[in-house]
Amino acid sequence: QVQLVESGGGLVQAGGSLRLSCAASGRVFSFTAMGWYRQAPGKQRESVASITSGGNTNYADSVKGRFTISRDNPKNMVYLQMNSLKPEDTAVYYCHGDNLFGSIYWGQGTQVTVSS
Repeated sequence: QVQLVESGGGLVQAGGSLRLSCAASGRVFSFTAMGWYRQAPGKQRESVASITSGGNTNYADSVKGRFTISRDNPKNMVYLQMNSLKPEDTAVYYCHGDNLFGSIYWGQGTQVTVSS
């Protein structure tokens, strides 16, 4: 059974930084990609950043240059460094892992609130 647990969310002022962490356990060796989605109140869940097992990254246009995703494969961890945060980054952030069979696993989410 796969489990993803996020941490690192919180309240920060605009312009500040936060680092989200996601710890994966279980059959994570089959993950081809991991990443982060977010969902703001009243909005659809959107992809923020992803990283493949080989280290290729992809970012939403809205976070390029401000957010950095990284992955520690031996520790089964994925991180999201968020700098220059804006109020519109306020959302629940979800970690996900995609395996080679097409299944997607989700964490429980962590709240990020950016005050203006």
